[in-house]
Amino acid sequence: MRVLFVCSGNTCRSPLAEAIARRQADARGLDIIVSSAGTGAWDGAPASDGAILVGIERRLDVTAHRARTLTREVVAAVDLVLCMATHHVEHAESLGGGGKTFLLTDYATAQQTGRSIADPFGGGLDDYRITVNELELVMEQVLDRLEAERSSAGPE
Repeated sequence: MRVLFVCSGNTCRSPLAEAIARRQADARGLDIIVSSAGTGAWDGAPASDGAILVGIERRLDVTAHRARTLTREVVAAVDLVLCMATHHVEHAESLGGGGKTFLLTDYATAQQTGRSIADPFGGGLDDYRITVNELELVMEQVLDRLEAERSSAGPE
């Protein structure tokens, strides 16, 4: 299973979501490949200072992260696209992600809430901490759903 996390610049929310998902999946022994991209990313840009600092606090290493733009090829290469806001969903779907693209919070709860993950970019460390707290909780639900779907699908 290849999971892509999408935000705007691919310097805050999606790289943090990627790092959180990787850590939580590893702890569960789940075999998933995670990556991230941004709808308006500046290719090669590093993670934001706030993401790096809060990552250090949480033992999430995003220092090597480099932003990449969401493209048709990036969308085609994954099985599931999880977006931070509804406009990211629309963009991913326009690139061929229909049927496999969801708002992160909707996928996590299996309900259409329309609730976005707040963008901490330009805010203080507390804004980043709030975002990471929310991502950690939501990611547990995402991984619960992925595990349940794999169990119901049976052996591959």
